[in-house]
Amino acid sequence: MTIDVPSWVRDAVFYEVFPDRFAASPRVSKLGHLEPWDAPPTHTGFKGGDLLGIVEHLDHIAALGANALYLTPVFESASNHRYHTYDYLHVDPLLGGDLALRELLDAVHERGMRLVLDGVFDHTGRGFYPFHHVLETGAASPYRDWFRLDEERLDRGGTIDAYPNGNAWDWRGDARAQLGYDAWWGVPALPKLNIDHPDVREFLYGVAEHWLRFGIDGWRLDVPGEIHDRPFWAEFRRRCKAVNPEAYLVGEIWDVAPDWVEGDRFDGLMNYPLAEAIIGYVAGDGWDEGLLRAHSEYAKVQRLDGPGFTWRLGELAGAYDPASMAAHLNILASHDTPRILSILGGDRAALELAVVLQATLPGAPCIYYGDEVGLEGGVDPDSRRAFPWDETRWDAGLLESTRAAFQLRGREAALRRGELRLGPALDRAIAFERALGGDRVSVALNAGSEPTRIELGTGADPGRRAKVLLSTGTVASPFVDADGTASIELPGRSSVVVRVPRA
Repeated sequence: MTIDVPSWVRDAVFYEVFPDRFAASPRVSKLGHLEPWDAPPTHTGFKGGDLLGIVEHLDHIAALGANALYLTPVFESASNHRYHTYDYLHVDPLLGGDLALRELLDAVHERGMRLVLDGVFDHTGRGFYPFHHVLETGAASPYRDWFRLDEERLDRGGTIDAYPNGNAWDWRGDARAQLGYDAWWGVPALPKLNIDHPDVREFLYGVAEHWLRFGIDGWRLDVPGEIHDRPFWAEFRRRCKAVNPEAYLVGEIWDVAPDWVEGDRFDGLMNYPLAEAIIGYVAGDGWDEGLLRAHSEYAKVQRLDGPGFTWRLGELAGAYDPASMAAHLNILASHDTPRILSILGGDRAALELAVVLQATLPGAPCIYYGDEVGLEGGVDPDSRRAFPWDETRWDAGLLESTRAAFQLRGREAALRRGELRLGPALDRAIAFERALGGDRVSVALNAGSEPTRIELGTGADPGRRAKVLLSTGTVASPFVDADGTASIELPGRSSVVVRVPRA
C-alpha cells in the first residue's frame, strides 16, 4: 500500500497548547469563579485561557521556530481539558466560541502556519445531547443504540446511573453492570460511543469533515486504539482526505505500531517510544525516578548509553516506512505526562540535549507549551500549569537554546527531509547524519560528564574545519584529518551540529 503523507508535515515544528492554561485575552468575557492564574492547577478548576489569547501570543510561538499548532480539545465541555465533549460542532464559549477559532485560524494561516485539533471520538461527555436524551427517556430514546448500554436493564424499565454515589461506585469494576453503560476506563463522565452503529459513524465523519471545511489542517486522534475497527478509521481517512488531501492525521498510539501507518489510517503517530529513548539517553544521575514510575508508560524508560540509544534509533527507524517516520509527532512530554524538565530532575543541560535530538531527527518535533521557558510540573494536573507570562520567571538560557535548535531546523532542509544515517557510538556519545542529495549535516552528542572524541564521518576535505551550525556547551570546530575523517572533541554534556566540508 502506498504511504502518502502531507508534504508540509516534514517541515513542521508543532507547539502544543492546552487552551485553558496558555493565555487569557481581555476580549473574551470571563464568567468568574476562576482559579488564580499562578495557583497550582486542580482537576476541576478553570484558569480562563482562551483562543484569542493564543492569537495575541503567536509572536512568541513563531519566534521558537514553530510553524504549526496542536490544540488539545476546544469543543463545548464541562471539563477544563475538554475531553468530555458535549457539542462537537461548536467551540466552547469559555474559549471564545466559533468566532475565536475563526480568528485564530485566519491569524495562523496568514503567517503560513498550520493548526491541528484534537478529536475525541471514542467517548463523549455526559452532556452530549444523545446521551442526555437516553438519560431522560431511557428505553424509549431513539439514541439508545448510540451507546453500549445494559439493554436488559433498560427494557425492564431500569435507568442508567450516570452520577453514581462515590462510595458505591468502583471504577475498576464492570462499568456496564454498575452504571448501565460502558464508560472509558470505567469513568462515569465518559460514556463510550457505539462505533458499530452506522448513525454514529456518519455523525463522527461529519464532525471531522465540518471542521476541515472550516479550515483546520488536521486531526490528532485521541485513544484511537480503543476503537478496534480498522474500516472505521480507513473511512475516516478517506472522508478527511476528500475534503483536504493535505490534512494531517496523527494518532495517539503509545507503542511501536507500524500497522497504524500503512497508508489506510493515519499519517503518523505520537512518538512516545522515541521520547522514552531520548529521556533514557540524555538523563543524568538526577532524573526523577518517582515521576517516571508514577506514569504507566514512562515507567518503561530505561537508562541508555550511546550504543544503546543508537541501537534503539535504528530499531525505531526500521519499524516504519521512511515517509511514516517523517510524519510522526516527536514529543518529549505532553499534557498526559509529567513535565520533561521535572522528569529530568531540573537538569537544563539534559533538556537542551533532548531538544537538539528533537530538532535533528526525522519526524515533526512538538514543543509542549512552557517547556521552552522551563515550566515544571508533576503528574496531572500539575503538568498543566498556567503559562508564566512574567518573563522574569523564564529560564532565558533554555529559551534561547530552544529557539536556536528549532530555527536551525527551519533553515536546514537536510534536518527536515534528509535520510537518517546512524554513525558511531561509544560510552555516552553518539553521532549521526542527515543527508539530502549532496547536503550532509552531522550531529554529535555527549550525554556523559567526561569529554570524549567521536568521529563524524569520512569523505571530507582534508585539512579544513567544519562549519558549526549549532552547539550546546563549549565545542571547538571539528578538524578534518589527512585521511578525510572528521572527528570532534566533545566536552561533557554537550552537542554540536555541523556541516563537514566534502572533498
